[in-house]
Amino acid sequence: MLAVAEINYIRHEVNIKDSNYSEVAQRIGRDPRTVKKYAEQDDFSPVEKIKQGRPSPVMDPIKHIVDEWLLEDFKQKRKFRRTAKRIWEQLKEEFDFKGSDRTVRNYISQRKKELLNEASQAALSLESKPGSAQVDFGEAPFKYQGEQITLPYLVLSYPYSNSFYFQVFPAQNKECFLEGLKRIFHHMGGVPKTIRFDNLSAAVKKVLPNGERQLTEEFQNFVLHYGFESEFCNPNSGNEKGHVEAMVKYVRNNYLLPGLHVLNLDELNKTLWEKAEKDRERKHYEKESFISQLFEEDRKAFLVLPSKEYQCIRYETVKADKYGYIKVEKKLYSTSPRYALNKVLIRISYNSIDILTDDYQLVVSHPRLYGQYRKSINWQPYLNLMAKRPMALKYTSFYEQLPQEWQTYFNSCTSSEKSEALKLLGTVMKDYDFSKITEALKIASEHGHPSVESIKQVFYQLINGRGIREEVHLQKSLPIMPEATRGLQHYNQLLKGAEIN
Repeated sequence: MLAVAEINYIRHEVNIKDSNYSEVAQRIGRDPRTVKKYAEQDDFSPVEKIKQGRPSPVMDPIKHIVDEWLLEDFKQKRKFRRTAKRIWEQLKEEFDFKGSDRTVRNYISQRKKELLNEASQAALSLESKPGSAQVDFGEAPFKYQGEQITLPYLVLSYPYSNSFYFQVFPAQNKECFLEGLKRIFHHMGGVPKTIRFDNLSAAVKKVLPNGERQLTEEFQNFVLHYGFESEFCNPNSGNEKGHVEAMVKYVRNNYLLPGLHVLNLDELNKTLWEKAEKDRERKHYEKESFISQLFEEDRKAFLVLPSKEYQCIRYETVKADKYGYIKVEKKLYSTSPRYALNKVLIRISYNSIDILTDDYQLVVSHPRLYGQYRKSINWQPYLNLMAKRPMALKYTSFYEQLPQEWQTYFNSCTSSEKSEALKLLGTVMKDYDFSKITEALKIASEHGHPSVESIKQVFYQLINGRGIREEVHLQKSLPIMPEATRGLQHYNQLLKGAEIN
């Protein structure tokens, strides 16, 4: 509010001297609209303030609980905090709260301002057409093996219908980005006509001065394969894809908080399709139709899927070190001793690293490493080399990874037996894991220390279905035979008979 002297001057110049707003504004250095407001204002009565601290029988008993939760959430990243709706639901579940959703919302809104002096921000809605989509990554906490980790999730949203799909990935790299889009396209059976992106590194290599984009080769090929039109936001202009940014928050708050327990991402992602589709059974926030009905209009505008899925992979040629390891994004992967200090061809996808020959034949495959894991070793190609120096086996990490049965067996083997056993494992592990060959070792060891040949024989019986035979039951009973007598007494009787004769 202006000082009283300024207000008096404005009202005198405009209302008494008939000066126009612009002239007065120029003299006092104010906006003409401000001058107009105070020149025309009729009521200068003090505005009645809302009374604070009124008793609230519903909220008062649980205010301290909500305050504790808010302070607890303030320790987390903003995107990991509970919504007012979620706090209201927890109050009902844990404290039999009888108040309304709105009561809790009003209290939290005011309390947050008091605690953090935060001001709410409003966003303008943008018009959209059926068949258009927006893409963005979000992050959420997950619980894996007793530890809390943060994982990204890809959201594809449809502004016209206010619907979405989402998938969780181990990283925000090119392969995860394209794999997520491909999965969503093929799940819903079509491709959006236009998709708006920000300038994420998985798609944009460089933003050029004239507003054009230098795209990554993988993203260009993906766009060509599926035929959609890509649009990009101006730098630092996330509001240009405001719908998907809102959906990223909506997905996190409604489906990913508190942190989910995750053991297998592929299994988790299978459950997320139904969650997104079930969310459409509600009315649009502005339109009178259900979101599911509006999404059908989106679907009708989609492009037809190509006949083949896009392979979200890339090829690189890298040089192995003297131990035969290659490095991909600071992670080590084993190849084979024959590739030591040589260049090898690798195929990279979102979840695997494959070592290939020059004619694209698979040598060895690794799960792609993320997070704290730094090295992946597939010992099969190294076993024949190890067989030449069997006494060094006990000092390798391979020995530590062996099942206990094999460690015990190798401890009782001669040098030549160790060599033959390692060769056998090298052959078996090309196509099988340790489970069958370990079972074969157990069976062959039932009658003592087995030879490598006997282990091999039992193994092939197991994989060919002849390792376990059913007990044979006779159809007819045997005839009863007279009891036979034996012993010296019978012999003595024969001698007496001979003496009489």
